[in-house]
Amino acid sequence: MENLNIGSTPNEEECAQVGSADYYERAIKECRAYMAQIQKHYPEPENGYLKVKGFPHDFGTYYEVVAYYDQSDAEAVKWAFDIEGDNLGVLSTWDEEFKPKEIS
Repeated sequence: MENLNIGSTPNEEECAQVGSADYYERAIKECRAYMAQIQKHYPEPENGYLKVKGFPHDFGTYYEVVAYYDQSDAEAVKWAFDIEGDNLGVLSTWDEEFKPKEIS
């Protein structure tokens, strides 16, 4: 499976900062909410899925939503790149139903 890093929150929104005291809890909550928002607008194809993944960083581990897809499946490839490029124009800010409560 190939993968594309999508991010931890919509790109115009603030996100938890690596190294902050509540980073892990807030980051996981944000990523799960963002993943749900993505799935609403870009339903997962048969050979693609989203997952929260941790990555090493100088200040600890940071978390992002990652799109995994089978590169031999044109529908799955299109799905992943549509998310990355936000072809529907729906991932720059939170949908109210997915916005984590402690974020104002």
